[in-house]
Amino acid sequence: MERQFWNTRYSEHDFVYGKAPNQFFKQFIDTHKPGTILLPAEGEGRNSRYAASKGWRVDAFDFSEVATAKALKLTESLRPSINYWTQDIATFKATKRYDAVALIYVHLPQALRQVFHEEVFNALQSGGFLVFEAFAKEQVNMKSGGPKDLSLLYDAPSICSDFPFLHLLSCGQKEIELNEGEFHKGKATVLQLIGQRL
Repeated sequence: MERQFWNTRYSEHDFVYGKAPNQFFKQFIDTHKPGTILLPAEGEGRNSRYAASKGWRVDAFDFSEVATAKALKLTESLRPSINYWTQDIATFKATKRYDAVALIYVHLPQALRQVFHEEVFNALQSGGFLVFEAFAKEQVNMKSGGPKDLSLLYDAPSICSDFPFLHLLSCGQKEIELNEGEFHKGKATVLQLIGQRL
């Protein structure tokens, strides 16, 4: 979606997806030794703040200037553990390697998604983890959030084919109950994946 759409949404609401971390992300953070982590399209900083509070060193970015400003304010007490900047996913290049990369509801058109996911793989060091949660195609008619354009929703074969060199530790489609602010609320169909670069 256009940057202006997200700037407006982030401006008009307090915390669009709440201040608490995504539950799938939280479960990963709670069960893994802290290291370095990258959070692209991180929005207002809820996952960055949680990871940093558990000892992770966080790099994060979003293309919305409004989201970046709110994230910096939310995570102020945890800096310098969090390095947050404004950047478009289309211009992202993997210049560092991380112990983990988390993609939480990062929905992209196919061509951009495939290029970006290749950069995500390049950003993982050997042994590093990918943590991925996003809406499945079945979400298109549900009212709990996510794009209403079927091409921006995902299926497991497509996402797995984007990461052919990852060892998949878990990958599945689930129906969950979302409670992440005003725009992620109710029954939802999601894809959840954890993979490791060997």
